[in-house]
Amino acid sequence: MSKLPTKSEILDWIADNPTLSAKRDITKAFGIKGAARIDLKRQLKELETEGHLEKRKKTYRDPDRLPPVSVLEVKAPTPDGDLFARPMEWHGEGVEPIVLIVPRASDPALGQGDRILARLQVVQEEDHNYEARLIRRIGANPKKIVGIFRKGAEGGRILPIDKGADSEWAVLPDAAGGAKDGELVEAEQAGPKGRMGLPRARITQRLGDPSEPRAVSLIAIHQHGIPDDFPDEVLAEADKMKPAGLKGRTDLRDLPLITIDPWDARDHDDACYAHADDDPKNPGGHVIWVAIADVAHYVRPGTALDAEARKRGNSSYFPDRVVPMLPDRLSGDLCSLHEGVPRACLAVRMRIDAEGNKIGKKFVRGLMRSPASLTYQEVQAAMDDTPNARTEPLLDDVIRPLYAAYAALRDARERRQPLDLDLPERKIQLSDEGTVSSVNFADRLDAHKLIEEFMILANVAAAETLAAKKTPLLYRVHEEPPPEKLDSLRDTAEAAGLQLAKGQVLKTAHLNRLLHDAAGMDEAELINMATLRSMTQAYYSPANFGHFGLALQSYAHFTSPIRRYSDLIVHRALITAHGWGDDGLSPGDIDRLEATATHISDTERRSMMAERDTTDRYLAAYLSDRIGAEFGGRISGIARFGVFVKLDETGADGLIPMRNLGNEYFHFDRDSATLMGADSGTVVTLGQRVTVRLTEAAPVTGGIGLELLTLENEAMPEGSGRGGGSRRGRGKSGAPKRKLARARKKDAKTKVKRRRAKKG
Repeated sequence: MSKLPTKSEILDWIADNPTLSAKRDITKAFGIKGAARIDLKRQLKELETEGHLEKRKKTYRDPDRLPPVSVLEVKAPTPDGDLFARPMEWHGEGVEPIVLIVPRASDPALGQGDRILARLQVVQEEDHNYEARLIRRIGANPKKIVGIFRKGAEGGRILPIDKGADSEWAVLPDAAGGAKDGELVEAEQAGPKGRMGLPRARITQRLGDPSEPRAVSLIAIHQHGIPDDFPDEVLAEADKMKPAGLKGRTDLRDLPLITIDPWDARDHDDACYAHADDDPKNPGGHVIWVAIADVAHYVRPGTALDAEARKRGNSSYFPDRVVPMLPDRLSGDLCSLHEGVPRACLAVRMRIDAEGNKIGKKFVRGLMRSPASLTYQEVQAAMDDTPNARTEPLLDDVIRPLYAAYAALRDARERRQPLDLDLPERKIQLSDEGTVSSVNFADRLDAHKLIEEFMILANVAAAETLAAKKTPLLYRVHEEPPPEKLDSLRDTAEAAGLQLAKGQVLKTAHLNRLLHDAAGMDEAELINMATLRSMTQAYYSPANFGHFGLALQSYAHFTSPIRRYSDLIVHRALITAHGWGDDGLSPGDIDRLEATATHISDTERRSMMAERDTTDRYLAAYLSDRIGAEFGGRISGIARFGVFVKLDETGADGLIPMRNLGNEYFHFDRDSATLMGADSGTVVTLGQRVTVRLTEAAPVTGGIGLELLTLENEAMPEGSGRGGGSRRGRGKSGAPKRKLARARKKDAKTKVKRRRAKKG
C-alpha cells in the first residue's frame, strides 16, 4: 500500500490539477488502494469540514480564489524592483494571496498606494500565487481622441475623425510617440482642461494607415456616435463596488450552474443546470435552472452608472474590440459569472414535461458559484464522446442532463414552429497585427441551440411572471410582416416555382414550409434572404404585441443585463414584483418606460449599423490585394444604378455598376425588380448565379466594386450600346428581331410580378 498523502499534499495536488479533482483522480495520483481509500475519504471529509475544500458533486475545489479581474493596491517595490499588490476584496479564510504585477512596456509607472484594476492569472511560484496585468489605474481617466496626425515643425496636430469635434488638438514633439504624418492615432488629453489655445494631447497608440483594417472599428464607433469612454464619476462608482453577499438571497452555490459561451467571450452573464424531475406526477419531465448576473444590485436608478448604461443602451461588438455598456469592473468582474467565484444572480427554476411544455416556474434572488466556464465546442465534443479534462467530470451529472432537457424543448419548438431561417453566421478572424486572417462561416452546434432554447424559455417565464403580477416591463416585440412585403416575398417564391399560402392568417409555419420546399434548390439562399427582408425589425415596447418570429405571445429580454439595458429594466421589475429590495423599478423608470423603449431600440440599431459598416470595411481590406480576381456569387439586389452581388467565399456584398454590367443598355423595371438588355433581351433578376471580377475594394468606405463576367454560367452577350444606359441601341444587324422576341417570351415566363408598395 502506498503512503497516505498529507492534507497539504492533497491541497497542492488539487491546486495544480483543478480539472482532475474527483476522488478517483486523487486516488490514482497517489496510488491509493484497498483499505487506504477509507482513510483518504476521511481526510477529504476533514478538509471539507475545515473549509479548505468544497465538494461539488463528485469533485473537490478550493473555495479561496480571487476573481479573474480584481481591484489591487500596489505595495512598495522590493529591493529587486518587483512590484507586488494586495487584493482589495479578499474574503477567504486562508492566507491572503500574493499578487505580482507583470508590467508591459507601455504601462504607466505605478507607485505604492496606487489602486489598479487588473486581470489575474493563477500561477504556482515560490513567492506569489497570481500574476496581474494592468487594465487601468483607478481614477486615471483622461479624455480620448481618435484622429489623423498631421506632422508640423513643432510637433503636430490631430484632426479628430468625429464630425462633431469642434477643434484640433496640439501635439508637442515629445508627445507624438513616433507617429508619422497621415497616421490614424489614439491620444489622450495632456495637461489641465481650459488651457489657452488649442488643447494639448499625448499620442498613446499609433493605429497606422486609416485605411488599414485595425482602424475601421474606431472609425465606425466615432461615425455612429457610440460612447467609447466612461466619465470619471461612472468609473468611480464602479470602482467602489464590493461583491454581494448571501444576506437576503437564496444560496445556490451547491447547484452546478455552468456557463457555456464562445471561446473568446469577454463576459459570462448566464449559467444553466438541468436534472430529471423527481415528481412522480411529471414522468419524463425535467427541471431547468437559468441563472443571470444580478446587475441591478450594482446599477441602481438615479446613479451615474445607470444614466451611462441607459445612454449606451447596449454593448457594441466588433471583431477587434467591445464597447461595453458597463465598466470593466462590473462587466468583466462583479457581474460576470466566473468559474469558482461567488456571484449574485437572479435565477429561475422551470419545470417542463416530457414533451417540453413549461408547467411551472419560480424566480429567486440568489448567490451562485459556477463550477466551470466552458465553451460551446468543448461541451459539444463531450457529448460527442470526446470529453477533455474539464468536461469529463461534468459529463454524466451536468452535461448529459442539459442535453436531455434540450431534446424535450426541441420537440416543443417543432410544434411551435418559430421562423427557421438558414442564414449562416459570418465570423471574421483577425491576426495579432489586426489584419483579417480569414472569413469563416461559424458552425451551428447543438450546444448553441441548447443555450438558445434555455434563454428563450427563461425570457418567456420573465414576461409571463411580470404580466401576471401586473408589473410594468419592456417587452421584446416582433410584429408580423406588412402585406406589401408579403406580396413581394410571394412573387419571389412564384418566380422560383414555389408557393406561399394566401388568403389566410399568416403563421411562421407557412414561411417554414416555403423555406423547407426551397432547401436543396439553387434558389434556397434567395428565398431565405427574401424571407428575412420581408420581416419587420424587432423593438422594445411597454405594450405587448407578441413576437411573430419566435411564435410567442409574451417575450421579454431577461438573460443579458450586462450588455442590454432592456434586461436590466426587466430585472428591476422582477425585484419589485417579488419585494426583494429597494433596487427595483423606480418611479422615474416607470414614468419614462416608453421613452426608454424608443431610445434603446434606436441604440440597438445604431450598434447594428456600426457593426455592419465595420464588417464591410474589414471585408474590403481583406479583398483589397485580390483586385482582378474572379469570384462566384448570387444577385442579392437590383437598383437603377446597378446590381448587388453576395460573394460565396466571404459573404461580402459588392456592387456591379451599370457600366460594368454589359455592353448594352439595360431597362430597369421597378415593379419586377429586374433589368432587361435592350439588344439581347437578357433578363437580370434576383437570385441568379454570377461570376464577377473584383475591380475595387476600398477599406476606408467598405465599398466593393465588381464587373459581371457570366450570368447563369453564360457569358454576357455583346450589345451595340455602351453599358450604364449611356444610349439606347436598337441592336446590330446581327441581332434579328426573332432573337429579341425569344428573349421577351423568356422574360414573360420568368418575370417576377410584384405589386407596388402601398404608402402608409
